Amino acid sequence: MVARVERYGIYLADLDPTRGREIAKTRPVVIVSLDEMNRYLDTVVVCPLTTKLHPRWRSRFQVVCAGRRAEVAVDQIRTVSKERLGRKLDRLDVQSAAQIRRLITEMYGG
Repeated sequence: MVARVERYGIYLADLDPTRGREIAKTRPVVIVSLDEMNRYLDTVVVCPLTTKLHPRWRSRFQVVCAGRRAEVAVDQIRTVSKERLGRKLDRLDVQSAAQIRRLITEMYGG
């Protein structure tokens, strides 16, 4: 488990077990919960990354993580225990952080 996590950091996470069409296995996730929440709660809100690209899906956008192209799957947003998190891999750049905020607001903000 990672002792301290930061918003927009990309960490390795064990997402198993899952149900149905949830994204599974150990994979990178980006932390989207606020740092204030991350300090005090034992859970974090994440969006998983996938290397299966769907450029036309409005619920996803492409990033580069540790030198590899991937998509942030905002449609798979979820809360996970910090115990599922492993090492830090990367961090979203400023433009990608702004894009994930806009997409979350568009999809879930009403």
